[in-house]
Order: sequence, then C-alpha cells, then structure tokens
Amino acid sequence: MKQLQKLGKALMLPVAALPICGILMGIGYALCPSTMQGGEVTGLIEMIGFFLVKAGGALIDNMHILFAVGVAVGLADDHDGTASLAGMVSYLMITKLLNTTVVTTLMPAVANDEIKTLAFGKIENAFIGILAGIIGAVCYNKFKGTQLPDVLAFFSGKRCVAIVTALASIIVAAILLFVWPLIFSGLVWLGDAIVSMGGIGAGIYAFLNRLLIPTGLHHALNNVFWFDTIGLGDLSNFWAGKVTGDIGTMGTEINWDLGMYMSGFFPCMMFGIPGAAAAMILNAKPERRKVAFGLVGSAAICAFVCGVTEPFEFAFMFLAFPLYVVYALLYGIFTVVTYYVGFRAGFSFSAGLTDLVFSASLPAAKNTLLIIPLGLAALVVFFVVFYFAIKVFDLKTPGREDEDTSAEAPAKLANNSFTDIASGVLAAIGGKDNVTNVDYCATRLRFDVKDSDKVDDKAVKAAGAAGVIKPGKNACQVVIGPKVQFVYDELKKML
Repeated sequence: MKQLQKLGKALMLPVAALPICGILMGIGYALCPSTMQGGEVTGLIEMIGFFLVKAGGALIDNMHILFAVGVAVGLADDHDGTASLAGMVSYLMITKLLNTTVVTTLMPAVANDEIKTLAFGKIENAFIGILAGIIGAVCYNKFKGTQLPDVLAFFSGKRCVAIVTALASIIVAAILLFVWPLIFSGLVWLGDAIVSMGGIGAGIYAFLNRLLIPTGLHHALNNVFWFDTIGLGDLSNFWAGKVTGDIGTMGTEINWDLGMYMSGFFPCMMFGIPGAAAAMILNAKPERRKVAFGLVGSAAICAFVCGVTEPFEFAFMFLAFPLYVVYALLYGIFTVVTYYVGFRAGFSFSAGLTDLVFSASLPAAKNTLLIIPLGLAALVVFFVVFYFAIKVFDLKTPGREDEDTSAEAPAKLANNSFTDIASGVLAAIGGKDNVTNVDYCATRLRFDVKDSDKVDDKAVKAAGAAGVIKPGKNACQVVIGPKVQFVYDELKKML
C-alpha cells in the first residue's frame, strides 16, 4: 500500500500538466471553430486558435510520455532528473520492441490474430508509460551510487542508470511479448463491460472513483477510462475535439457517448459539495459553527472553482466514514442521471467551474446550461442527505466532534501562516526524530515515519491541517489543501 501511495503521488506530477492543456485548447476551439468542425483555417484569429489547439494537443496526445518521465522523477528518492532520462529510455525501448512491425516479424502468427494485433498496435499508452516510469525510478534508486572498476569508472554512478534501465527494459519487453495480450484482453473486457452498461456503468465508475480516494488507487481506475490505455480515452478524445462516432486518438472508433465518464462529476463537485458543506455547518455546535464554516466552507469554494475536493473529503471521511460511502454513492447516482439527461462536459484537471467554461466550446460538449438544474438538484440532494444523516445518526462531522482542536486551522491557512502550520504538524507527527522522509502531492504532505502511532491526529488538525491518514505503520499523510507546497517548503527547512 505504501508503494501504491507513492505511485499515486508520482502520477500527480504529469497530471498537473493537464490544466494548461485545457486552457489552451478551450481558448483555441473558441477562436477557431474550423479546428473541430472542419473547413479552412483563415484569418489571424483562427490561426491563433489553431495554434493554441495544437499546443494543448501536444501534451494531451502524448500523456503516455509525460507519465514515463513524471512517474520516474516522482518515484526517485531525490527527484533527480537522471531518473526522468531513465524513464524515457525504458519507454522508448519497450515501445520500440513491442510495436506491431517488430512483433509480427518475431511472431508471424500475431498478424492473423486480431486481438493481439490490436494489443501491440496500442502499446504506446498510459499503462506502458507508467510502467516505464517505475522501471526508470527503480533502476535509478538502486544503481545511482554504483562504483565500477577503474577501467569502466566513466560509467559509474548516475551514468550507469540509463544503461541498466535499457537492459532491464529489454527483459520486461520480452515478458510483455507474451503477457501484454492477456493484460490488454482483461482491460478490454473491463472497458467493454462498463461501456455495455451505459449510464449505469458510468455511475459505477464514478462511485468507485470517489470511494478509492483515501487509498490513492483512483488514479489507476482513471487511467483505464480517461486515457487511451484500452482504447477508451474519454478525457483525451474529448479534448482532442472528437465526438462520438469519430475515429479516436488511438485510431479506433469512439463507440461510447464521449464525456460520459466525466460529466457526472460537475454537478457533484460544483454544487453537491457546497450543499453537503452547508449541512455540516448547520449541524455544527453553535459555538463551533464559525470553525466549521472556515474549514468546509472554504473547501467547498475550492471545489466549485477548480474541482479540488480533497480538503473537503478528508475533513470528514474518517470522522464519519459511512457518510463518505454515501457521498461516493451520490456521485454514482448523479452520474447516471447526468448521462440520461444528456449533459456533457469534460475536464482537463477536475470538474470545477474553470474546466466547465473551457470545455463548453468543445464539439463533444452538450447541453451545457443543464448544469444549472442538475447543479441545483445536487445542491438540494447533497444537503438533505447530509443534513439528516448527520442529525439522525449523530455523525461527528467538523464542528460536532466531542473535543475539537481544529479551531486554529482556518485562521492559519487564511493568514498564510505556513511556518506555524509546518511547526505544528512536525510536532504533531512525533517531531524530527520520527520522520525519515517527507514529500508532497497536490494537497497532501506525505511522511515516511518510524512509527505512525506517535502521530497525534487532533494535534495535526489543530496545527492547520484538514485531516490525517495513516495508510501503514510507517506512513502518514497530512491533508493541507492547494497551499501544501508552501507548508512543505517551511517543513523542509525545519528538517
């Protein structure tokens, strides 16, 4: 689980490149309708739009390469750039050895097997990118300090990393020559099962997406449906200006309702979370209502604007986990509803207002104004369900804890008191002596600790954090929010 958590964190590095893709392509499509509708690109404005669309597509169309580089750097012990080179070496080696031309030369029978031909024809995908990044990082961490005999001393240390990675990748490619068709068939089966279930399948996906947030495993699920791992690529095709029935970015027909695996998140994140937050605030103890407002109210605004939901989710998922399961279930329900009413929108980062605006001009977007009735419905439903669930079952959501020590958190974050937060968090997790390593992702500080039992959960929240998770005996994650980098910078100075 610890290693999977690290992988989830590493994936956030390349995923962080997506917002700029969305901005560039959203503006580009608005300026140059010909890019998505066909026809000649004429005039300065349309040329600028065309240029921006292609600039954004440069990243969207090559996410597998970004994964290879980003995962390698993210998993490297010291995030050294040598690891990114190793990740790229591994990716190039594997994809070259497993392309259709090479495979059919080595195994002529593959040419007569439609599934195997399809499998190797799609070898340049997110899964292989992630695998290459892992190989590059493992080789870097293992061999970066290798000392060779004097005659080979030039290739010692970091210079040998790429060489070892290439050799390791040859072995992996040989294994994948037989294993990849089986993996691909399994993923195709999963994708086909979801696609064949229509809106219900999209709802199941949305439910699992939210339910897996605490473990970080939602990233693996996202790669199946958002990118081109199995030929779906709901996100990549949406932002590439495709529509249902087109030939997608991987050369196969888009035979699902494009955007169905993203659209349902918009009413939930933009309106559902504010509704749930309002229910928590109203159910808070009168003397703690301002505290609850500062914590979940600000998190709701963040979710509405840019779709960052972790500050809200971690504020209650461990205080009232059954409510969190209900929360995930509401995502599934609204995704099904969204599918059948015909609202379609896509996101490059997450389902907030920013992505909704930029995706509205894309050809796959449909009935954008339906976000108003859908959003109002989500606002009411989330509010009612949360309000009565909290009230009836006496759930300990923010502001209702028996002994709440998080009163200082909103003030510290609002005042950018990053030094105070870092100092408080460090003390709460057992001090410097309990920390072996620290890193951060989009919203969390990720600690490797000697003993997670020494972590004081209430003290962590009092220090200014939104929540804490202990995935293992030697791991601890502290949820800060979008300003996590500044807290991390102060923490590193203290360590």
